[in-house]
Amino acid sequence: MSVTLFRPHRRTRPSRKATASRRPSRGTRPLLAGRPPGRRLGPWLARNRRLAIALLLCIAAAVAVHQLTPAPADSVTALAASRDLPAGSSLAPSDLAQVQVPPGMIAAGSLRSNADAEGKQLAAPLRKGQLLTDAQLLGPGLLAGTPPGSAAVPLRMADPSSIQLVSPGQLVNVVLTGANGYDQQAPSQVLATAVPVLWTSGQGGKTGEWLGTGETDGLMVVAADPAQAARLAGASTQGKLFFVLVGPPAA
Repeated sequence: MSVTLFRPHRRTRPSRKATASRRPSRGTRPLLAGRPPGRRLGPWLARNRRLAIALLLCIAAAVAVHQLTPAPADSVTALAASRDLPAGSSLAPSDLAQVQVPPGMIAAGSLRSNADAEGKQLAAPLRKGQLLTDAQLLGPGLLAGTPPGSAAVPLRMADPSSIQLVSPGQLVNVVLTGANGYDQQAPSQVLATAVPVLWTSGQGGKTGEWLGTGETDGLMVVAADPAQAARLAGASTQGKLFFVLVGPPAA
């Protein structure tokens, strides 16, 4: 009679290699792969809270800067004085600079290129950076803004040194006297009242567009209406001319 021995069953442990093959790899993360996007973002925000706050602040700052920064405006070319220029200066290219300014700063009669101003003579001083217009040059531009029909009338004063007392823009009365101060007596006659001075030789004036000679001592140019211009034309041949500084007429 044979006897069979019973051996208890031993549970065999899986090898480390087999166990590792059944474990999910770190890159796959099957538990996170099945989560909705919101649940995946939550753990990341919890771990990187400071970084997220910094990114949000950067975005907010960029939006604020974009809203506050004005859109680039259009610009146009204009001529400006490159240095302080006295009245009477004959303009050279080195005296002027082309600048870019907003269109709203361009006045009527503004000059755009050196060719428009080269060789012209200033009727009034210019500060460095001041834009140049035809109203600041000897010539018809000086009559800009005067009533229609106005004329620019040159006058030679009897006392040339008195020209130093008047500047362009001032108002003067022009007085004619036929007396010589000795044996000849005659009443003075006011030929024009409160006429604006456009240019004077005392402001550094030289031969300009209106002057055919270099002898400018005692000369001034005033803006006059047709009636005043008729009385002033050739008045220096009838006697001596003087001026009186006056203020603006009462409103």
